[in-house]
Amino acid sequence: MRRTTLATALSAAVALTAAVVVPTAEAAPHGALRPSLASSARPFLPPLPTTAAPVTRVLSPGVTLTTYTFGKKDADDFWTAHVLLPVDPGGRLDRATTELGPKETADRVAQALREQGFTPRVEEVRSPAYADLAAGTLGWTVRVGSFAERSGASAELARVKAAGFTGDTRYTAQDGTDPGAPQKVNVLRVDFHEFQGKIDTEFGPTLHGTEPATDLVARAHAVAGINGQWFYNDAPGGFYVKDGKVLASATQGRGAILMTKGGRDVRVGTIKAHISLRTPGGATQEIDGVNRFPGDVWNCGGVGGDTPTEKPQHDFECTDPSELVRFTPEWGAPPSGAGAEAVLDADDRVVGVNSSRGAAVPAGGSTIQAIGDSAEWLLGHVREGDRLGIRTRVTDGYGRPVPLTRDTTIMQVGPTLVRHGRVSVNALGDGIIRSGSDQSFTYDWTNRANPRSMMGVDDRGRLMLAVVDGRQAGYSEGLSIARTAELMRQLGAREALNLDGGGSSVMVTAADGVINHPSDSSGERSLGDAWVIKP
Repeated sequence: MRRTTLATALSAAVALTAAVVVPTAEAAPHGALRPSLASSARPFLPPLPTTAAPVTRVLSPGVTLTTYTFGKKDADDFWTAHVLLPVDPGGRLDRATTELGPKETADRVAQALREQGFTPRVEEVRSPAYADLAAGTLGWTVRVGSFAERSGASAELARVKAAGFTGDTRYTAQDGTDPGAPQKVNVLRVDFHEFQGKIDTEFGPTLHGTEPATDLVARAHAVAGINGQWFYNDAPGGFYVKDGKVLASATQGRGAILMTKGGRDVRVGTIKAHISLRTPGGATQEIDGVNRFPGDVWNCGGVGGDTPTEKPQHDFECTDPSELVRFTPEWGAPPSGAGAEAVLDADDRVVGVNSSRGAAVPAGGSTIQAIGDSAEWLLGHVREGDRLGIRTRVTDGYGRPVPLTRDTTIMQVGPTLVRHGRVSVNALGDGIIRSGSDQSFTYDWTNRANPRSMMGVDDRGRLMLAVVDGRQAGYSEGLSIARTAELMRQLGAREALNLDGGGSSVMVTAADGVINHPSDSSGERSLGDAWVIKP
């Protein structure tokens, strides 16, 4: 019987509308957003081994910073030349672009390498079990050589390329499978028995623009902070609610942190949000997005019409030719272009209807931009002087309404990592498994070791903000998503969520500035928003 790889199974799932059968959810515990779907029979990954005593210092009453050192470099860690595979099994090898592929393709590339005098290794890449996806084979890679230093792998790669192949160098400790690889982890803990301040979010002068975390922490007069959401087109991506106001669009069904009482009540789960517009004449239309470029749907998962998929796909750009998008004053100057728009005052009364886009947002008001068929609808149904009904409906993973009070903060990031004290990653539901046959993104972003930032709460009710450095051979390699979840459970989290990561992973204190080692060669990256601890 032919073995079915995870990539093949995913392609089939997409063809069959990607339906996933999961266990029936138990009754919702008080305060839960969505139950853990992880099988209790799934074995935990090995804990990260501590190689130095944690170092803790107090930043302010109730706020501590602890630095952990896990693992160490060993003889099993080496550099190698990673040979890329063609998307088409019979495609040209000198134009190959994928990190991994089917066994047959990997074998073909390996044989071609042997014919050129190389000794390749064909290696299976396994995907671990997730809450909504069984473990399986993600694909196969081809590698050549093993070297103590990157320079040796680079020289071998040059020979590989000269022979008509493509590739890159890889450090095996960053494959995401070694629990003993060196890791440097910084954790902020906020104990609300002592801390009298507020956990909040911060962005720059406008949503459309980025700023370093050091500036965001300084602007908030905060004790410390950590990076927040992903950002696309220089603006936060994913549902974002600050002080009860919706500032960014939802990716339907993705993970989120929901916080009230200044951080004293924190929940982790999945979120859906729908915003509708109703005219005095009774015509209704869905508002597709808030504070983003119309037609450009990063991470997909919109409310309908997204191409090529309406399901979440992390770091993937979907499009929609017919949309209504609302802009608030926080965005800054709205984009201009073809289409139509309605300009609304603070009472949602229409003070202008335009046959193009780009009007300034009135103080306290908004604009509704429209493109494609939605522009025709707006021009045909909205009139100056109308008072529009704009209704926002937010629901959790159980379908229960989530009220947006002035005390509500929601930041949609993900995936979820820990639920009710158990590791629970919704890989398909959160879109971190790429659909289709090319699983390079899944391999690089989800399976391989990367810098990560996380947020959670422990059994004592303490908020946890954590950063693990990565992509720094011999110092800190980073973690896969699965091992990130295990780390948060190991650190005591009963609920935890993944934040933006990679070069964006940064932790800042008011006294010290950046206290971790960001992976970008230029240092600290500018961000869309951040979590801050205000005294």
